[in-house]
Amino acid sequence: HVQLVESGGGSVQAGGSLRLSCVVSGYTLSSHCMGWFRRAPGKEREGVASIDSDGTRTYYGDSVKGRFTISRDNANNTLYLQMDSLKPEDTGMYYCAAAHGYGGTCRVVDVTFGYSGQGTQVTVS
Repeated sequence: HVQLVESGGGSVQAGGSLRLSCVVSGYTLSSHCMGWFRRAPGKEREGVASIDSDGTRTYYGDSVKGRFTISRDNANNTLYLQMDSLKPEDTGMYYCAAAHGYGGTCRVVDVTFGYSGQGTQVTVS
């Protein structure tokens, strides 16, 4: 069965860094556009970043552009999110998922996220 397991979250001070990981099982990672989204109390779900199936193109939400880096290791079915220069407004639960866009686009602003894991909490103070 499909399973995604996110990890790497934690509590950090503003300006700090975290690296999130997402291990996928049950389907071949290399066949899918993948992405990260986040949820924060009182806010709508926000697409953070996405990456196409072979990792050649990456896309970011405006709020994280220049600070976050998405990457993937298809051989190990793992997705990553390097988060630097963290801000309090980055606080939230972070999830990874396959991403689907009309016409096959992988742009984070245009995709719909599929099944995700339990998420990993990021708290920035």
